Formats: sequence, C-alpha cells, structure tokens
Amino acid sequence: MLQDLLYHRGIMSEEAAAQFLAREGPAGDPFRLKGMEPALERLERAIVRQEPIAVYGDYDVDGVTATAMLVQALQALGARARPYIPHRETEGYGLNGEALRSLVEEGIQVVITVDCGARSIMEAALARALGLDLIVTDHHLPGDVLPEAIHINPKQPDCPYPFKELAGVGVAYKLVQALKARYPHASFEPEDFLDLVALGTVADIVPLLGENRALVTRGLERLRAPARVGLQALYQVAGLEASQVDPWAISFILAPRLNAAGRLEHALAAYRLLTTRDPTEAVALAEELDRQNRERQILTQATEEAARAMAVPEDQVPWLIFAASEDFRPGVVGLAAGRLAESFYRPAVVISLMGEEGRGSARSIPEFHITRALDACADLLVRHGGHAAAAGFVVRRENLERLRERLQELAAQALSARELQPATIVEAMLPLREVTWRLHEWLTWLEPYGYGNPAPRFLSRGVVVRSVRTVGNDGQHLRMVLTVPGGGPVWDAIAFRQGNRAAEVRPGMSLDVVFEVRAERWNGEPRLTLLVEDFAPSSESAMVPLPWSGLEHRE
Repeated sequence: MLQDLLYHRGIMSEEAAAQFLAREGPAGDPFRLKGMEPALERLERAIVRQEPIAVYGDYDVDGVTATAMLVQALQALGARARPYIPHRETEGYGLNGEALRSLVEEGIQVVITVDCGARSIMEAALARALGLDLIVTDHHLPGDVLPEAIHINPKQPDCPYPFKELAGVGVAYKLVQALKARYPHASFEPEDFLDLVALGTVADIVPLLGENRALVTRGLERLRAPARVGLQALYQVAGLEASQVDPWAISFILAPRLNAAGRLEHALAAYRLLTTRDPTEAVALAEELDRQNRERQILTQATEEAARAMAVPEDQVPWLIFAASEDFRPGVVGLAAGRLAESFYRPAVVISLMGEEGRGSARSIPEFHITRALDACADLLVRHGGHAAAAGFVVRRENLERLRERLQELAAQALSARELQPATIVEAMLPLREVTWRLHEWLTWLEPYGYGNPAPRFLSRGVVVRSVRTVGNDGQHLRMVLTVPGGGPVWDAIAFRQGNRAAEVRPGMSLDVVFEVRAERWNGEPRLTLLVEDFAPSSESAMVPLPWSGLEHRE
C-alpha cells in the first residue's frame, strides 16, 4: 500500500521515495533568489550606519511569524529594527500611504516588507518620493509591472530559485539564512526560527512538498519542544499537548488563535506573544487570543448566514456568490467566503463596507482562478492580490455593482459548461478491520500532511453503525461508533460540520464511509479515530443486526 500512496503523490523513483520518506527536500541556496544581494547590501549599510528599519508585515499568521523572525534576526545583528503591522479594519492589507508617511515621521529610513508588497506600485512610488528605501519580500504572484523596489520573490520574472511555493515566512527565512552567511558570527542560527516557519507555512496553506515539507518537518520538532514562552502559554490555554503538535493542530488550534488578534483587534498581540520572554505576559496574551477566537467563531457564523441569505436565492445558486454589507467585519469576511465556497462549491466574495470603500475577500474552487478574475477587474479596484484559490481586494463603493456584474459574468463564462461537483479523492479501498496501529505507522511516514500532500483517504464499505450522536456547539459535528458485520472491534469516528446529517444515520445501519486515520488520546490512552469526510448508505445492506459482544474493545 505504501508504494501506491507514494505513486499517487507523483513519487515514482526509488531515489525520490527515499528522499520523501526521509522528509528531506532540496535546501535552496538563498543567494539564488533574485534581489538577495542588493537587499543584503542595503541592510548592511543600515546596520553599519544605525539607520532605523521597519519590518512591515501582514496581519495573518504567515505575516506575523515572518515579522517576528526578521525583527529578531536583525536586532541580533545590531540593527535598529522594529515591527509594523497594519490594522486590518483601518488600514487594510499591504503597504499603505499613511503608514509610510508615519514611518518617515518616526525617522525610519528602510522599509522591508514580509508577505506583502508584490503589487504595491503606488505605495512603492510614494516610498521613493518620501526618501524611503523599500525592500519587498513576498511570495504572492506579482502583476505585469513590479513596484519600484528591491524584490525578493521566487515568483518574480527571471528568478532562478528552483522552488516557487515558499510561504511569506519561507521567503523571509531565506533572507535570514543569507544574513547568517554574511555575518557568520551572529548570535542566532537560522534553525532557531524554524518553529515560526512551520507555523506560517502551514497556516498559509502552501503546498507541503519539496522545501516546504523539509522546513515544516524540522519546525515541528521545535514546536513539540517549544522554547518560546508564548507558545507554551498558548498550548496550555488551548489544551494542546506539545507532543501532539502537527499540521492539523496548527491549522485548527494554533493558527485560529494567532489569527484572531488581527481579525478583531490588532495583530501586534500575536506578534508580542511570539516574541515575549515574560511568562506572565505570555499567559495574559494567550488568554486574550483565546477569548478573541471564541468571539471570532460567533461572528464568522453570523456573517456566513447573513451572506447566504443575501446572495443565494432559494431557487438557484449563482455561478459566483457575492455579498457586501456594512455589518460585516473585515476580519471574518474571508472565513465566511471560504465556508460559502465549500458549502455551494462556487467561488464566493464577501465584502465589508466601510465609508466609501469595501474590503473584500474571495475564496474559490479549482475550476476558477480568483486572482486572475480580479486582474480582469483591476480598473474597478483600488488594489488586489492573492492566489488561485484565495484573494483580497479593496473596491470603491461606487464600483461595487459593476464589480459584482463583471465577476459573475466571468464566473458564468468559466463555469457554465462544467458539471460542478466537489471531488472526494479516495486513495484505496480499505476494509475496516485493516485500520490498525501498523497501518497508522506506515501513514506517519508520509507526514507532515497538508495542502499538496493530503492525508490519505480510504473507503470502507459495509461498515455498521453502533451508535451516533451530535456533538459540539449547536450539534454541528457528528460522532459515531463503527464496527464490522458480525461484531468485533469498534472504531470511534467524527464527521466535522456534518451534524445536520444526523437524521441520515441510525444504529444498525450499514454505511460506505470515506475517512482519514488519526491517532488521538482519550483519558490518557492512545486510540485510533476515523475522521469521516463523507458517508452514504451501503449498497451491500440497509440494516445489520448488532451483536452485543466485543463492542467495547477498540484497536
């Protein structure tokens, strides 16, 4: 089976398999990144002359981790470096003119961006006019014209760096590696920051292949033995054991809390958590982020429901879902758009209106490249940027209706001839009896899982439902105990966000189940759990009598 799973990941040679299973990737030479040498030269002058430097980051986990890393590395070299992270609601994404003016007034002479700036043409021109030297480190797809600045971005034209899928924190990490090479006696090692690299890389949903996979693997080792008191406090507040940190824990436990600060108030709280050395401050910050995350969950659900009512008629789902309101908070529109895109399998755009502008987030499906669609609407937008599946933008209120019409027209042209159905990829048929700890051991060789390297999904037919109930807030999840015909061992199963399907399942029913295998701890004991992606009544049998023997035994 392991050979088949490797083949499905495009790994077809013995050498490639050995490298993949060893979790090794080509460690790219940072000096192959176009722009690295001029960036180092400018930073060296700033360090020697003690010119103030601002590290200008984004407010998501990728941007905050990159900001923390680069500020700490520069300060260790003696630089007068400080962070600047814009406020999501009052400033929005990326470079903005008011921030640059305020930095000049404070005496800043060099601005280096992380995870933003690739399309900031007007802001780069303003920086030059203000006398600021601008270094842009970013991983987003640049436009046809680059801003006037020094650029470090593997996606920029003519960049020979072989791996193009680094996260923003990954690009910043290459700069830190180059700084260490230039200053070999510096008091830091680049590896000291791999915990931040893993957090930002996983949270930004870049492919966990190649160099990303190697960086995250090494970063997870540090996250499982955290040196940062802020991470220790966050684990405690979240009820997370350090040994259990993996990409899933980053995505669904750590990243939402770190992101909550930037979504509702200011991302500097997350920055401070990652950089503080004071355990008391760390606990206070972790508790505040946890509170904000709970508030974020409530706001996200309310926004999704309001956008759904506003943009999705009962009789027909539009090719592109488009909702805008003054009641939407900028920090949760992306999450709401993601849920709508997942629910309806359509690209979704949700916009927070504030004054004369709207700040929007878009999430899409594989059949529709949302950033290219926004490129076709550039004349209607103040600024925009993103990836194939996710993007952000600012639009003038006066252009809102034209933007809706054009995006929906583009979506109709691209999607109307397609049969839009989300595809669930199953890697193998697997009898439930073969879900064992030995199988789990094989599967761990493929970790870390994430975008581009998903956890294997299996299909088991004729599985018997022992019990079923809803769990979580408002019964949003579905928990089942599953067994095999004739009795024997049982397996716990959880179907996240499928509580609304509870009426489809009853004890004794026979199901075909698509699932992932995950090891968890219940009351201190290890237990295999099935993460159910989908299920349907089995074609083999509608109902199966439940035996009473062996039901409490779990493999």
